[in-house]
Amino acid sequence: MVLVGYFSAKQKDFETLMASAAMRLAARGAQVVVQIVQRRGVSDGGVQKMGLPYSSRTLLSYGKVREAAQTCDRANADAVIFLASLTERQQRTLTDMPGRPALSLSDILTVD
Repeated sequence: MVLVGYFSAKQKDFETLMASAAMRLAARGAQVVVQIVQRRGVSDGGVQKMGLPYSSRTLLSYGKVREAAQTCDRANADAVIFLASLTERQQRTLTDMPGRPALSLSDILTVD
């Protein structure tokens, strides 16, 4: 699996959150092969829009979505897991673009 996190620049412990999510997935038998982070608000222009996703359609910037798709191909990952909750539209779009299921971490952790 590819694990993707979306964080504002104010979120200083994003690496800890990513590691924790990877451990929680591993405890359920999943293998996280790559972690990708999208940060918002690092640049001056981004600071003003920190509360908004880069795209309502994909949550991330299109460059980051392409990176995730290419990473899935290279790593032969079977799914993309997002730390953030995804809308139905985002989930459909993010499943179509890399050609693998896109799920939010909360969806996986609530399944018994």
